[in-house]
Amino acid sequence: MAFGWIDEQARARRRAGLVRTLRPRPADSPLLDLASNDYLGLSRHPEVTEGAATAARTWGGGSTGSRLVTGTTELHTELERELAEFCGFEAALVFSSGYAANLAAVTALAPHDSLIVSDAGNHASLIDGCRLARGTTQVVAHADPDAVRKALGTHDGPAVAVSDTVFSVDGDAAPLAGLAAACREHGAGLVVDDAHGLGVLGDGGRGAPYAVGLAGAEDVVVTVTLSKSLGSQGGAVLGPARVIDHLVNAARTFIFDTGLAPAAAGAALAALRLLRREPERAARARAVAAELHDRLTAAGLEAVRPDAAVVSVRAPSPEEAVQWAADCRSAGLAVGCFRPPSVPDGISRLRLTARADLSGAELDRAVRVIGETRP
Repeated sequence: MAFGWIDEQARARRRAGLVRTLRPRPADSPLLDLASNDYLGLSRHPEVTEGAATAARTWGGGSTGSRLVTGTTELHTELERELAEFCGFEAALVFSSGYAANLAAVTALAPHDSLIVSDAGNHASLIDGCRLARGTTQVVAHADPDAVRKALGTHDGPAVAVSDTVFSVDGDAAPLAGLAAACREHGAGLVVDDAHGLGVLGDGGRGAPYAVGLAGAEDVVVTVTLSKSLGSQGGAVLGPARVIDHLVNAARTFIFDTGLAPAAAGAALAALRLLRREPERAARARAVAAELHDRLTAAGLEAVRPDAAVVSVRAPSPEEAVQWAADCRSAGLAVGCFRPPSVPDGISRLRLTARADLSGAELDRAVRVIGETRP
């Protein structure tokens, strides 16, 4: 029977407690949200939603084609210019998603006979980029510049190291300065995904590379998403102009994909301009994350100290993690639930996001619910 193997995989998922289901949310959810990636609380900000609405009224509901045909509007180029300037890079290129941006950066910058050195904790989009690239991939220990250095030392041709800046599971930061030093010793490039750093780290939320002095470096390429701190949708690659020009000509997820919808570009641009005016939002997100961690650990829970806005709380097993998250939801709190195969170390977790707009009372409520529902 066609696709008969799917049934056995479904049974295996059920036995392992790893079945995933969609849960549509209403427009006005009563839940306290610690599950989304809306770190700055901008997705429903009036200026951001008006930016989306104005763009849709001006440019239409869709971009109408690929970026190289009809999918590039003046709004896209405006967003690219302001995003590059804000983050400290020479140029930027906007994609339909952060996932597409990561596929583009890795595949286009790792040609045949090149080496890709990939952190063991990298996001799935970077991993898939490595799988699709023509170069050879070597996976190294998590957040270990010496391991990167050793791997690069085994190769004579073009090479690139690939890493998240803030890892999405535990919220820990990569040692970017050490990674850059290791790459420069061997003439390799550094590609980093700043999805969880933009809007949270660096001066006024300019990102993790900016925070450590790597913004604008000729050997550093950064990918970002517009769907987290900027409350919109889409992604971008930032870097030297010659790298961006190369992506325009070589990146398949740019050349063959429909351009980002104007409404998403308008929302992202409005959020970026708002963040410029209100840079304190970035510091607030970090402060909320630190406070959430301190309160959880004071309550006897095993939480990982956050380097940005993600707080991870360990669960005993995948089944108990799922039940814990469900119990939190029943008590009015939405939290993320990470379990294998999404977590590389096999440890299931609740994943909490600390938004800049959370109040003290909301933090009190969140900590109380998580503590009362713990397995």
